[in-house]
Amino acid sequence: MSCTQCSTHVSATHDEQLDIEWPVEHRQREGRRGVKNVNETEPNEQSTANQQGQDKVDAVERQVTLANQGASGQVKPRTSVWKRFRRHTLALIGLITLTILAILSFGAPILAQNSPNATDLMSISQAPSSEYWLGTDATGRDVYARLLYAGRVSLSVGVAVVFISLVVGLTLGAISGYFGGFTDACVMRFVDVVLSFPSVLIIITLISLLGPSLFNLILVMGLLNWPPITRLLRAEFLSLRERDYVLAARSIGASGTRLVTRHMLPNAMAPIIVAATFGVASAILLEAGLSFLGLGVQVPTPSWGNMLTAAQSLTVMDSMPWLWIPPGILIALAVLAINFIGDGLRDALDPRMRSR
Repeated sequence: MSCTQCSTHVSATHDEQLDIEWPVEHRQREGRRGVKNVNETEPNEQSTANQQGQDKVDAVERQVTLANQGASGQVKPRTSVWKRFRRHTLALIGLITLTILAILSFGAPILAQNSPNATDLMSISQAPSSEYWLGTDATGRDVYARLLYAGRVSLSVGVAVVFISLVVGLTLGAISGYFGGFTDACVMRFVDVVLSFPSVLIIITLISLLGPSLFNLILVMGLLNWPPITRLLRAEFLSLRERDYVLAARSIGASGTRLVTRHMLPNAMAPIIVAATFGVASAILLEAGLSFLGLGVQVPTPSWGNMLTAAQSLTVMDSMPWLWIPPGILIALAVLAINFIGDGLRDALDPRMRSR
């Protein structure tokens, strides 16, 4: 082999080695750059993927909930509920009556000519007249004014008592029905203990110890009237947690709070609303009875119950019927109206009533 050929062969071999070594180093550098770029983009891609996944979960939850609720007859358009409620004649009459009573009661500062506690010593125990439409009581106070202001107290007591009962009852009922098992057993035994005592006697005892006042009356009544709400919601939750749309939402990762607040509680509110309506009527009657006995709303604050205390005297019942007949009539009207509304809501919110 000539020198020229050897030189050419060595040069070619050297160039081939350079060609082989350079791509290796180049690929290593490019690989490190690629890994770095991938590491930099992974958090953004992961965040985007998580957001897209959550959006898909929300969409699936909505579709599953609507589909299964519609199949089970639990989707109740407001228009159809209102139409079914209107077909209940007594419920509609009750709603109108309660609305009128509420307007008269809460519009008392405008509708009443006199203050409920203002006394007129020249008009003591006066019969109804043009000046005093419903007469005056034994201290010269306007019965008409006191009757309107008393409605504010009695209706407010009923609503406040039911609100406290709902807060306690819904909380314990949701915990018991959702978790079940040992938790359910503990809550139900506590409910049984509370129900084992006569509520009226307990209320009378506690008010006697704490002192008769409007605040104590509402607090004690509210804290002793929650067990029926708890039992009702617990039964609804035990049924709802086995429904297909709840199981589907749980399978795609919905949290317990989301299941309760979005899927279970809204679908269990129909019987709760009906029970709360009847609870308002019961609270008004209980307040009237306790105030009649002197353990409820205290004079001079007027309520329909303490206005009935005049009926404790046979002389007053015979000679001054304007002192006790008007509050008695308004108590009866309010309780009947609320009960009629409860009946109408029960029929309107019941899916089985659609075919009737």
